[in-house]
Amino acid sequence: MKIIDLHGGDQPIIDAPSGTVIAFNGEIYNHLELRAELESRGRRFYSHSDTETVLQAFLEWDTDCFTRMRGMFGVALWTESTERLVLARDRMGIKPLYFAQRGEDLYFGSELKTIFVHPEIDRSLSLNGLDCYLSLNYVPAPWTLVEGIEKLRPGYWMEWRGGAVRTECYWKLPFRPELRIDEPRATEEELGRLLRQSVSEHLLSDVPLGIWLSGGVDSSTMLHYATEASASPLQTFSISFHGRSFDETPYIREVAQRYGSQHHELDMSDLEDLPGTIEEFAYYSDEPSADAGAVPLWLLSKLTKRHATVVLSGEGADELFGGYLTHRASLLARNVRRLPSWALDLMQATARRWPVSNEKISLEYKVKRFLEGCRMAPARAHVYWNGTFSDDEKRKLVQRPLPNALGATLGELAAAGDDLPAYLWFDQKYFLPDDILTKVDRISMAHSIEVRPPFLDHRVVEFAASLSPRMQIQGSRQKVILKDLMRNKLPASVLSRKKVGFDIPAHEWFRGPLRPLLLETLNGAAAEHSGFFRFDRIMALELAHQERRANVGYHLWGLLTLLLWMKKWRIQTIPLADQEPLPEKVFSSI
Repeated sequence: MKIIDLHGGDQPIIDAPSGTVIAFNGEIYNHLELRAELESRGRRFYSHSDTETVLQAFLEWDTDCFTRMRGMFGVALWTESTERLVLARDRMGIKPLYFAQRGEDLYFGSELKTIFVHPEIDRSLSLNGLDCYLSLNYVPAPWTLVEGIEKLRPGYWMEWRGGAVRTECYWKLPFRPELRIDEPRATEEELGRLLRQSVSEHLLSDVPLGIWLSGGVDSSTMLHYATEASASPLQTFSISFHGRSFDETPYIREVAQRYGSQHHELDMSDLEDLPGTIEEFAYYSDEPSADAGAVPLWLLSKLTKRHATVVLSGEGADELFGGYLTHRASLLARNVRRLPSWALDLMQATARRWPVSNEKISLEYKVKRFLEGCRMAPARAHVYWNGTFSDDEKRKLVQRPLPNALGATLGELAAAGDDLPAYLWFDQKYFLPDDILTKVDRISMAHSIEVRPPFLDHRVVEFAASLSPRMQIQGSRQKVILKDLMRNKLPASVLSRKKVGFDIPAHEWFRGPLRPLLLETLNGAAAEHSGFFRFDRIMALELAHQERRANVGYHLWGLLTLLLWMKKWRIQTIPLADQEPLPEKVFSSI
């Protein structure tokens, strides 16, 4: 093994009798329970940290200890006497863990840049990772955008001993349990009990703590249960978009006032140097993500840092309970695909005549993209609606065909089925850890903020998987069970409002303040990577956007993010013929 670095974690702790050392990043919310049990079994403690609890639990139960932990973590444990290394990652992938194997050596860390430190690690762009990134806006595990560096999957541990490596799954994301609960009243009570328990555990902290508010039911639910469990008023934080149709400030303020929180607010206009902030993402994002929500999240973290060190967020509820428009789109598309082809042709022709709008959330943008997705296979369409480039568009960006890593990933979804449980399972397995949680972890840690998502307690996740689909989506109603649970608790306006989320005016930005940075980045990248990317096609895309013949601000965002990251970390492109082909079977079965 070569590198141990787990960012944001406690200092390594050594157990002298066993010669075992631990490096730990994260939080274990039931560590006091575990500590009491371990003490009853004769284990001695010399600190109050959960890091020591994890160490002693490992010494007592070995890798079985990970099934006993509730929390978020990336952990490395090295035993000198047996020359054995064990790495592990939490069930939902809230915390990151990367590794690279070179012969008998294993390099690992919680950041790609940690592994980059070693001179033996080449920095070649992974074609498998790129194939996924250009379509999804993120790279699903086990891939990364660097050839030979992988992500340890959520819910897995890895052992290195004498150059031999093996991995094992200690927790599997539930899929289609036999029991499908469909008893509203009893189910709501059980969900309330689980959330109350999870939020209470997540509130344990010896540093200032707050809650991120977005004006929706998820974060407002966190504030409700946190207020119940807290003896003093809580601090809340939000970003406002004054002057925008998607500004959620009125809902946020209503919730903050109802629960008497000490509320802090920052407007998007307070972002003084937009291009400079985007360039900083290349360093702090570690592995690039084309999720443009990083911008408001950057401001939110900056605001939070002034007042709190730990915050609770509503992350995960959309994936558990069916909160995304893509979930409804995937269900609706089943009916649209039954229409005669001429009817779909007519709808698309009509939509193309609509004027180009500046906002991603405009009706024309949604309808055009939805109809395009209805031409695709169900699995491909589901990720297209939340991604960017289609397969045809992607092929035009590089000199030769890319390997079908995306197809390998989508094969799992296609095998899972064309229904709501399948889409929720897929989003929890890939979109949640590799996009949403990656973005939140990197941006918050850049500001020394720890973000805790109580919805992702594995007991809540397992409960959600047991629900009947009608308790998640009914027609246009989404997150049905969560909203029914919070009826008469949250303001009616919050429960009935349309979901918007953190969005940014990307289309406008690339026609204004971000265009100089984009053109500079493209020109610089063309000088180094013209034998790999088709920069003539990319520039044509940029020109179409500038002339308002197309709205591709989010496509350009992904390309800008990628090329800035490649420049920062000196990532090289190599001839496609030199890349090894994608193995026939990359992913485990469902």
